[in-house]
Amino acid sequence: MKFRDYYEVLGVPRDAGAEQIKKAYRKLARKFHPDVSKEADAGERMSEVNEAYAVLSDPERRVAYDALGQGHRQGESFTPPPDWGAGFEFTGRGFDRADAGEYSDFFAELFGRFGGARQRHAHQASQGFAMRGEDHHARIALELEDAWRGGEHQVTLRSVRLDASGRAVLEPRTLLVKIPAGVKPGQLIRLAGQGGVGFDGAPSGDLYLEVQIRPHPRYRLDGSTLVTELALAPWEAALGAVVPVALPDGSTLKVRVPAGAQSGRSLQVAGKGLPARTPGDLELKLRVILPGADDPRARALYERMAAELGDFDARAAAAAETQGSSS
Repeated sequence: MKFRDYYEVLGVPRDAGAEQIKKAYRKLARKFHPDVSKEADAGERMSEVNEAYAVLSDPERRVAYDALGQGHRQGESFTPPPDWGAGFEFTGRGFDRADAGEYSDFFAELFGRFGGARQRHAHQASQGFAMRGEDHHARIALELEDAWRGGEHQVTLRSVRLDASGRAVLEPRTLLVKIPAGVKPGQLIRLAGQGGVGFDGAPSGDLYLEVQIRPHPRYRLDGSTLVTELALAPWEAALGAVVPVALPDGSTLKVRVPAGAQSGRSLQVAGKGLPARTPGDLELKLRVILPGADDPRARALYERMAAELGDFDARAAAAAETQGSSS
């Protein structure tokens, strides 16, 4: 994916005010609008201009984009950090994938992943017109251990307000959130009444928190399946063994490794993955670790194996195994 420098697209500095951004957009729209432009790439350029304006004219999206875009240049290869956007509170639901379809993949990746519904409920109150507050949404980044165990966690969100000069200012607020045990990436946690304030006595909107799981050095989630590596000594792999496997909650699971286990293969343990009403599975990717030959005891054993098992052809055995698995 290519990074899009929206300031460069509109030709404005990063500290440009709202009026300067609007003027730049109008000037470019007059130049590239397909109905009036004679430029060969007018449609493509107009789409870029519309996208840049959709971000920079919106205080919330602009603040989030500015936090991400420091140090990146137009057109360079770019992958957003896994927990990008965590902690920013947006009004409404943002753009879903269908809404974001008219813009680039870059825009859709940053602003098109929220699935909560934007709703405004209006009803006639006894005095005047009442309107339910707008729903808000935010992403929160959790450690895998916290998602596994669940429980109450303090979450600090940053929302945007405009100061007297029209500049966007971040305001933090801290909430105590009950995280369900086994919450998955992408799952929404609804906090009733924590969204926008209602009008004329109507109830407040809700706040939807989209869960992200931070990368872990030892574990990876594939849906509800917990994936991790299981290191084995050569004799454990060759002869079979019962070995301990540490889980994210600090507990230890005893797993039986069958004789003849090989590096690169996987063991599946049903029901020992992410906790839930229907728990996920545990996938163990096997890796055989050889003792170093700098240890005299290991060297002596390797030399004995070389002498007594000299007719063993590892490459032929691997080729036969590959052929057998493909037939």
